[in-house]
Amino acid sequence: MRIDLETLEEAAALVHRVVPPTPQYCWPLLSRRVGAEVWVKHENHTPIGAFKIRGGLVYLDCVRRLQPDIRGVVTATTGNHGQSIALAATRLGLAATIVVPHGNSIEKNRAMEAFGARLVEAGHDFQAAFEHATELAASERLHFVRSYDPLLVRGVASYALELFRAVPDLDVVYVPIGLGSGISGVIAARDALGLRTEIVGVVAAGAATYALSFAAGRPVSTDTVDTMAGGLAVRVPDPEALAIICRGAARIVTVSEAEMRQAMRILFADTHNVAEGAGAAPLAAALQERGRLAAKRVAMILSGGNIDRPLFANVLAEEDVG
Repeated sequence: MRIDLETLEEAAALVHRVVPPTPQYCWPLLSRRVGAEVWVKHENHTPIGAFKIRGGLVYLDCVRRLQPDIRGVVTATTGNHGQSIALAATRLGLAATIVVPHGNSIEKNRAMEAFGARLVEAGHDFQAAFEHATELAASERLHFVRSYDPLLVRGVASYALELFRAVPDLDVVYVPIGLGSGISGVIAARDALGLRTEIVGVVAAGAATYALSFAAGRPVSTDTVDTMAGGLAVRVPDPEALAIICRGAARIVTVSEAEMRQAMRILFADTHNVAEGAGAAPLAAALQERGRLAAKRVAMILSGGNIDRPLFANVLAEEDVG
């Protein structure tokens, strides 16, 4: 899937009717830690506190125009995608049903309901919730919204357009990988702009399906996921996303829970921004790879800041490693 610049520009214009461009800042303390010029793209500053809102707006706008009689949608999520669909659906007068796994973030669940969604808990992880959502789509005749779709990619690519135009000549961009829309959008924007920036995906060690798949050159699922980073907790890769990542990413870095938690503390101490696990993963990867980043211009996507207060308090209270 290659998306031309005109198509990306049209999607960005639609997004910007609701979501102003988010800032990207060069933080000197982070630069000192990494040994490079470090820019952070603050997708934690959107109306839902995460980049996903961009995809939901573009996807449902298109679906509503193509299917004017549609009344309701259903999707599965661990939080940020669900908030995106809930907000976008409410704006269009559509009913949204969001399926989440049992034990999902309480605060993300509350946010989805506050944006107008009907919340359904089912299954022990994202994949189980996904399967239940497909059953609801059939039984209740709802439009099923996948967590990965080319229309979602068009929308989220708008943050990458903003970043590449605001910060020219980036050498490397670190992007967290959940199901893959974020990194697919960065690859699409880079290619449409004709840039040579290296794009590096980041996954959790306890949710390594995309790292395993990237290494094998084919989809490799895992039986379980074990990470506090809900945005990375995927055990079955999307084949379309994997094809784009294999073609357009330089590599995938795997980070540990301890590395993500330390990155969360560093982001709070150095920038006073709250990052959820997925949002901190790019910094964890850059710190892991600091030896290869000397004197380079580096960007990292702080993809979201939606973390429950008790968990964040525990992370902040921990001692730094090293």
